[in-house]
Amino acid sequence: MKKFSLLFFLFSAIQIFAQQERLTPETLWKLGRVNNPQVSPDTKIVIYELKRYDLAANKGTNYIYSVSPIGGTPLQLTDDATNAFNAKWRPDGKKITFLSSSSGEVQLYEINPDGSGKAQITNVKGGIGSYKYSGNLSMIAYNADVKLDRTAAEMYADLPQVQARIIDGLFYRHWDSWNNYSYSHMFIAPYADGKLTGEALDIMKEEKYDAPLKPFGGDEQYSWSPDGKLFAYTCKKMTGTPEAVSTNSDIYIYNVTNKQTVNITEQNNGYDQDPQFAPDGKKIGWLSMKRIGYESDKNRLMVYYFADKKIIDVTEKFDYPVDQFQWSQYLGDDATLYFIAQVKATKNIYSCEERVKKSGAIYKDIEEVTKGDHDYVGLSVSCPDKKNFAMVGAKQTMSMPTELFSVNPKGNENQITFTNKAITDNISWGRVEKRMIPTTDGKEMLTWVIYPPGFNPQKHYPTLLYCQGGPQSMVSQFFSYRWNFQLMANNGYIVVAPNRRGLPGFGSEWNDEIIGDYGGQCMRDYLSAIDELSKNNFVDKDKRGAVGASFGGYSVYWLAGNHQKRFRTFVAHCGMFDLDSWYGSTEEMWFANNDFKGSYWSTPHPKNYDQSPHKFVQNWDSPILIIHNEKDFRIPVTQGMEAFTAAQLKGLQSRFLYFPDENHFVTKPQNSVLWQRVFFEWLDNWLK
Repeated sequence: MKKFSLLFFLFSAIQIFAQQERLTPETLWKLGRVNNPQVSPDTKIVIYELKRYDLAANKGTNYIYSVSPIGGTPLQLTDDATNAFNAKWRPDGKKITFLSSSSGEVQLYEINPDGSGKAQITNVKGGIGSYKYSGNLSMIAYNADVKLDRTAAEMYADLPQVQARIIDGLFYRHWDSWNNYSYSHMFIAPYADGKLTGEALDIMKEEKYDAPLKPFGGDEQYSWSPDGKLFAYTCKKMTGTPEAVSTNSDIYIYNVTNKQTVNITEQNNGYDQDPQFAPDGKKIGWLSMKRIGYESDKNRLMVYYFADKKIIDVTEKFDYPVDQFQWSQYLGDDATLYFIAQVKATKNIYSCEERVKKSGAIYKDIEEVTKGDHDYVGLSVSCPDKKNFAMVGAKQTMSMPTELFSVNPKGNENQITFTNKAITDNISWGRVEKRMIPTTDGKEMLTWVIYPPGFNPQKHYPTLLYCQGGPQSMVSQFFSYRWNFQLMANNGYIVVAPNRRGLPGFGSEWNDEIIGDYGGQCMRDYLSAIDELSKNNFVDKDKRGAVGASFGGYSVYWLAGNHQKRFRTFVAHCGMFDLDSWYGSTEEMWFANNDFKGSYWSTPHPKNYDQSPHKFVQNWDSPILIIHNEKDFRIPVTQGMEAFTAAQLKGLQSRFLYFPDENHFVTKPQNSVLWQRVFFEWLDNWLK
């Protein structure tokens, strides 16, 4: 009987495995992408955004859904034509607000909680970028572009056809766009009963600065006080070359009554951004980095008290960076801050309680709310009084695209959306293992190992070393639509993904150790990871590859000249190849100056330039696939061209995949599928 049961179990398992599908690039684009949870002010409804893609049409559409915080069937609130995004609750909870370009330009709209009653609120020429209502519903803030610079054709009226640019300073292009002679300004407009009731006021009139910060800043970078009398916003009030070399953004408080602006973070030289007023209006929190020019410094959570102008570093004893935060407070004396932090290759929710005493406010020790190997990538908290509390987070893992989870203060989680269940239940997912690997300097390095579905330790598998970009960007439990580890595993590869030196989440010392030493300990960490895994017989030592993008692309180029026959092939996406020429063509000079400890002409000569991959090309001996994009201004396309030229002239098997319409990333559906096809065709050819 026991023998029959065992055989039946094995037969059933084989049937289930046979019915499961392999994850493919096309499957990734069938998945709905969940983001931006927002709990209603009364805690009873959660709205969120869901983006679905049409691969044949090569585009995506964004929808707003609602669901109960305890789960249930989600309700779709907007249609295809609306393509709504940046959804929020109006502060009174009676309307849902969002942006849409359905009128031809991006404008603000409102609908009822059931999706009815769509009404357009703004009609701003050129459209708006983001928005936020004041708590008392008397005003709306939004950002819009204001043209303040003249084109060459405008400067020389008799030459109306010229397309030339006259440039007097750096930052003339950023990320994937050239300066368009305009600046993003903050506007506030009077509002009542679903309508704007007067002219909008540009509170940065004639200032040649951007707020929010480009290229990715949104409404998280500004905030209203509960009474609508104060407005806080993030801005780096410099332009041209000074802007290109500094990270010194600040938090500015604009007084609506007297129209005066005050800088409350003038004493700090690094990033200050993402201000949020507390519900009592007595204080404001924001995220801050201490060191000027260091964009990957520890992100601290700060609180400013208006009464005595005192600033408290809530995370002073917490040596991990904060991603985002929210106040949760009924109108009493004490408050709780909830935030997401990067800790040991995961992103979990943490809390910190304020206690108000006669001597002033103090903050208790930080507590971990959620636990586990996963990433929270979005958070919304609503707490109108002592009895009602709701917190919803957007969570993902390497084996689960983002879904929403309700979380109570004790950390108990309840999944409330199952957007992709019909697809993911039928996919065979590879096992994810967390390993601690010894490094050459006597430390331990957390490394993720992702095995192919149906992994058999008696077999030999081709193996990929994944080199992370950033450089300071943690290898966490992210579910990527570009570098998807499960997609690699489903194609029969073991993936080794180390959290090498220079990544956050393991303390400031570990994070900083890469600065000025790109070809040093971080490269030894990579080799430690692949060497340790290669001690296992299931790793085919003749079929190993190294892959990566950005700094990961630099790593691939560097390893290609320093790998001592470890790797059969390489794949580099948008990587840094010649550091001298890269320094002279990138845009955010603060990054280059900080991480390289100066320019290539500095004295003493910074070590990083001697570790440039192009200086080891004489050692290149393996096939290489190079991918680069035309609109990548962070690492210009000539870096990929130079690497491809070197490989070709050395007579190496090599291929150059070029995208004329992508930036540092590949985001368009059909481009992404092509990227994956070429990526796996190349790897399969050399490793299988």
